[in-house]
Amino acid sequence: MKTLETFRALGVISAVAFALLLAACGQNKVAEKPPEPGDTAVARVNGQVIWASDVKREAVAQGLISEGEPLDVSSEVFRQRLDEVIDQKLLASEATKRKLDKEPVAQRRLAAARERILGDMLVEGVVEKAVTEDAIRKLYAEQQKLSKRSEEIRARQIIVGTQAEAESVKKLLASGASFDALAMERSTDQATRFNGGDLGYFTLDVMPEPYGVALKDAQKGALVGPFSAEGGWVIVKVEDKRTEEPITLEAARPQIVRFLTYDQVRDILEKLRGSAKVEMLIGKTQDAAGAAAQEPASAPPEPPAAAPASAPPPAQPAKK
Repeated sequence: MKTLETFRALGVISAVAFALLLAACGQNKVAEKPPEPGDTAVARVNGQVIWASDVKREAVAQGLISEGEPLDVSSEVFRQRLDEVIDQKLLASEATKRKLDKEPVAQRRLAAARERILGDMLVEGVVEKAVTEDAIRKLYAEQQKLSKRSEEIRARQIIVGTQAEAESVKKLLASGASFDALAMERSTDQATRFNGGDLGYFTLDVMPEPYGVALKDAQKGALVGPFSAEGGWVIVKVEDKRTEEPITLEAARPQIVRFLTYDQVRDILEKLRGSAKVEMLIGKTQDAAGAAAQEPASAPPEPPAAAPASAPPPAQPAKK
């Protein structure tokens, strides 16, 4: 399976630079043989063939499609990218005629582009072999074994302004009044009053502390409160309790792929650095600003969460 999206962060050079790189390498005419199985020639510029895969690569670089996603050659997106690739080849060809590719700066940039492309291809190949469906399912199964599923509660609430009013509402409920009707009539919480005070399913850790304390030992069917919270005085009816559902494989898949991808990239870089002689030619002592600049732009991805996905957080009590 393809997992190449992850490596866009490693750099995607422009098609102009790529075309110029080919020209600099003496590949002014692309062979008629398709570069990929089933590839289709879609244009020819001064004898140089443009393949459908060239256009798709440009669409991927622009973020219009994902790696491996099909792109219909009759679509408007394909036609627009084809025009851009043609323009890029014309610009690169003209730059070569003007011998811009012979300038030292151009040589350095072309060399950097070549290194980036080769590095990307190496990483893509390593990851494609390692990040397989079997590897994804194996890590998912391991995480499920380690997961600790919490208890979920489904409840309804009524929030009023005073304790006396809350006690009055509780007496009405105890005498058989409809919780839904009283919530719509009396509750000050605009987020839940019009759906009968329904909070949906939630775990106590996502609720304000007074809710967690009051509902900690509450059983299904219990009427809890009144207790004081930020929005006023609260009465809660516990309608159901269940064990939290585990996250599905499909929901966990993107995070698992990112983790496995990072793991493979880290592994190959550690091996390469361990066998290479790298000599730093800049001073070891840096000021705070310089040291900060060396910090990674983002933290590595976390392993897939062992805990299951929670339901959306319930509506919080409205401020009075």
